[in-house]
Amino acid sequence: MARDLAWLTARPVAHRGLHGLEDGVVENLPSAFQAAINANYAIECDLQLAADGEAMVFHDATLDRLTEATGKVFAHTSDNLKKISFKTTTDRMQTLGEFLDQVGGKVVPVIELKIPFGKEGPLEKRTAKLLKDYKGPAAVMSFNPRSMGWFAENAPDITRGQLSYAYDQGPSLSMSWMRRMALKHMLLNWKSRPHFIGFDVNALPQWSVDLRRKLGLLVLTWTVRTDAHRDTAARHADQIIFETFRP
Repeated sequence: MARDLAWLTARPVAHRGLHGLEDGVVENLPSAFQAAINANYAIECDLQLAADGEAMVFHDATLDRLTEATGKVFAHTSDNLKKISFKTTTDRMQTLGEFLDQVGGKVVPVIELKIPFGKEGPLEKRTAKLLKDYKGPAAVMSFNPRSMGWFAENAPDITRGQLSYAYDQGPSLSMSWMRRMALKHMLLNWKSRPHFIGFDVNALPQWSVDLRRKLGLLVLTWTVRTDAHRDTAARHADQIIFETFRP
């Protein structure tokens, strides 16, 4: 029996919270999340694993871009990470538990796990434990099909999504052609068994996305920033993950 996921596409999703137009409101931090809650948007956030196994709400694998610290997130305990100063705000990094407490069922959290291939397990386990007691709908997603496969096997009740893009730039170019094509067209969905897809708006239209949408999978598209992006999303997706404007 297919699950009802109307809650997942009911509202646009604020990418890393509602940030980008307000001075001092930084992605993935409490002020950005509160702004999204106040505007009644769903919230996309990112998770990294701390040295003590805690799930931390932060996008980058390293601290250098946004904070006054340097080095890898994984090199620090959660207590240390929560004390690190950011460059342009007094906000501090949250744990997933603190983020879920802040959201408190008022809007939908859509949680991306940042998991390198071969490192699956600890972050998924911590995330699943916290979501088990969360009151309200929530979803997880990842570019790593093994990560979503972990949820399929160990926490199947949690709504999960498979992320993908064109795999034609950056570190992905170091992959073999066959692996890039398999990830782009989500040929490992037999492992992740997703309830929805999250696909790069810049790579739409994409036949493999359109096919799965026709077969009943919901499609979110990221990161929608322009009117042209919105037009593409309206034709090829069921909801947007957005930033730098207000839909």
